[in-house]
Amino acid sequence: MVNIIDLVPFMIGMVTGLKQASSVVSIGFNATETGANTFTQASIDLNLSPLDREVFVVLAINLDPFTPDMKEGDLTQVSSSLTTTSQTAVANLSNSNCLAVAQNIIRGDGGSNVAFQTLGSETPPAILEYIGIIATNDFFVQVEGFGNAGSKQVNGKMYGYRAVASADIYAALVQSEVLSA
Repeated sequence: MVNIIDLVPFMIGMVTGLKQASSVVSIGFNATETGANTFTQASIDLNLSPLDREVFVVLAINLDPFTPDMKEGDLTQVSSSLTTTSQTAVANLSNSNCLAVAQNIIRGDGGSNVAFQTLGSETPPAILEYIGIIATNDFFVQVEGFGNAGSKQVNGKMYGYRAVASADIYAALVQSEVLSA
């Protein structure tokens, strides 16, 4: 008699067309503004092998943007995002290529300031198999401040594993990622 738990890895491979090729790894990264309140993007190379149809399956992302400057009565913020394609501004989760966002804000009104933090889910809900697949060789991290006196940055970690895709799945993933840029 076959136990359903024993079939889960087989069924997952059948559904996604991917075969895990490494253990789970964490990739650290950062992006620093080139000047105060200036949109800046960093490209992080995954060293994937397109000849082997290698992709990176993203399990979780943690973005940690710097704290904005506190200016009495003013709005300051640091916004950041992680995407599978190059961007011209910090992305939001409505962008199909955006996998994570984080934002720190200090809002001032009169003589008091209040800090706010906005994060996309750092780890996916338990029912999700993964939160994204990166089919091209790199991913991008964006950061931009507002109202700050100096440059700000975002640090982060992405957790996932390398996988080999079937030829048709690999072609579809690459085409989808490149055409949606």
